[in-house]
Amino acid sequence: MTLGDKIAWDDTVLPFQLDKSDIRGRVARLDGVLSGVLNQHAYPPQVEALVAEMALLTALIGQTVKLRWKLSLQVQSNGPVRMIATDYYGPTNEGDPARIRAYATYDADRLTDSTPFEQLGKGYFAILIDQGQGMKPYQGITGLTGGSLQACAEAYFAQSEQLATRFSLKFGKSIEPGVPEHWRAGGVMLQHMPKASPEVSGEGGSGEEGLLTAMDVLDEDDGENWNRVNILLDTVEDLEMIGPSVPPTDLLVRLFHEEQPRVFDAQSVKFGCTCSEDRVRQSLSIYSVKDIETMTTDEGTVTADCQFCGKHYVLDPATVGKDAKPMDGDAAGA
Repeated sequence: MTLGDKIAWDDTVLPFQLDKSDIRGRVARLDGVLSGVLNQHAYPPQVEALVAEMALLTALIGQTVKLRWKLSLQVQSNGPVRMIATDYYGPTNEGDPARIRAYATYDADRLTDSTPFEQLGKGYFAILIDQGQGMKPYQGITGLTGGSLQACAEAYFAQSEQLATRFSLKFGKSIEPGVPEHWRAGGVMLQHMPKASPEVSGEGGSGEEGLLTAMDVLDEDDGENWNRVNILLDTVEDLEMIGPSVPPTDLLVRLFHEEQPRVFDAQSVKFGCTCSEDRVRQSLSIYSVKDIETMTTDEGTVTADCQFCGKHYVLDPATVGKDAKPMDGDAAGA
């Protein structure tokens, strides 16, 4: 393999199970996905790091959604980085890649030299699952806590799902001779297999501001298994997660060989946006003629840009809004 070639395990999520400790998990490696997400924007480094972390979390969590389902992660904040949004689209058919997209909004003049997470103020971290037409979307929310987005995700699973969950994430820019600088990310997600609902004290958990933690939702025996596996995960090195030379299967054997790891089929992922002219027209269909007039440019067009992929749409104002005229070729009543 030459430098610059795609590595076989890049842009994949590998699910696994640790049979001895009743824990399941995923290993993710993202390369081209991050390039697709971040190359659409000229984000400052702090914002790039937050978007990369969210995309990696999205890949790890999204691997469990069913065909054609959509999983979204969102952060809303009153800090310099006001919003981060990611979408994971489950494969259309078995064997197809899943698709990920992401973007952030921020106030450049409010950014500081502190850590990426400190660019977020007060707000919330949300997970939404859309199961398709006719199904009520699921939504769960937790506060911005723990000093990182991965800590927010761990708090969400403990609080909303009462599932002990742990993430170990590494991401950064890859600098190799002869290869353009680009972002790479790798991560491991651990989750204790669900059992009967644990008894949780009504007085709150042991986490920040009374949030539940992994140990609050495990009994004594499961807690011992959980601690042991987490100690093993703590030995992972950065290059094992994002370097080009350690396949995910080798990483699992190195970390967890005594826990009897068992792997399943990997899920490939790619950058992909679902925007289209039809979707833009649909989003503008709620506006009146007067509203559309205020959106019309001096050139006599209505324009829209996709926040995720940057695609630019130019539309005839007469064909958008509540009173839009059918475009040439549209069937009457279609």
